[in-house]
Amino acid sequence: MTQRNQRPPGLGMGETGAIGAPPGRAATGIPENRLLGIALMVAAMMIVPFMDALAKHLSDRYAVSQLTWARFFFHLAILAPIVLYHHGRRALRPAQPGLQLLRSGFTLLATILFFAAIARMPIADALALLFVSPMVVTALSPVMLDERVGMRRWVAVAAGFAGALIILRPGFGVAQAGSFLAMGAGISFAFYTLLTRRLSGTAPPLVTLAYTAVTGAAVMSIAVIPDWITPSPGDLLMMCGIGAIAATGHFLLIRAFDYAPASLLAPYSYSEIVMATAVGWFVFSDFPDRWTWAGIIVIVASGIYISWRERKHKTT
Repeated sequence: MTQRNQRPPGLGMGETGAIGAPPGRAATGIPENRLLGIALMVAAMMIVPFMDALAKHLSDRYAVSQLTWARFFFHLAILAPIVLYHHGRRALRPAQPGLQLLRSGFTLLATILFFAAIARMPIADALALLFVSPMVVTALSPVMLDERVGMRRWVAVAAGFAGALIILRPGFGVAQAGSFLAMGAGISFAFYTLLTRRLSGTAPPLVTLAYTAVTGAAVMSIAVIPDWITPSPGDLLMMCGIGAIAATGHFLLIRAFDYAPASLLAPYSYSEIVMATAVGWFVFSDFPDRWTWAGIIVIVASGIYISWRERKHKTT
């Protein structure tokens, strides 16, 4: 998700999320264009919930393992020619293969958990719990990255987890298996983010994406065997769509960070909740209740504040 700045938690799943920061405008020669960067970020956030909707729709007929396989396999099929064209085969040799593999493993785990979550609960509710990832990153960065976290950001972390508890409402008969799966996805994605920061600058963004896609496709091509059901042509097309949306979303995200700094773009990642809510409402007749909305507001506000404090810290 990030290099040195806080990246959005979406897109990796339903990843929602960004994978590795670009080398920077100084390295790419691309002039800064903040409005274009924001537009590309919002565009990425607007299309990713459709991937989640396809996965949720297909979850009635196919195992999570097969949907996860589709997400990584077709993503790789689309991405591989682009990476080879731009970087060649030499670029695919990882500088730190152990960390790259571990990072990719956390992405894969987060995807499995998130797809399992949205099979059991509304997309927007699951996505809101996934957004605890920036709080986990902030809480663990002093230990894993030797970064200093001030008292105000600790308060924001506590508030973010309080927002998650509002959504979960343990003890009130509301918490369900899907909620804990979504929380697990957020925690897994946080570890992925922390490892991506550790790997900052070791590979171009598209190559980093390729490592993740190769790992996910290879592991799931074996893991899916016991659960495999030959899809109908229509379902196969939707599975291709899962991978295509993932690849397109990540491409738009990478381009967004070419034009604008991560600390500026991070708050716009929360626009994904808006589209996820709209998709869930129109396609599945799911709409968050008032308590869930209260939790979403607290989590989003906490995430935006953490991003703002980090940006302010880096400019002082």
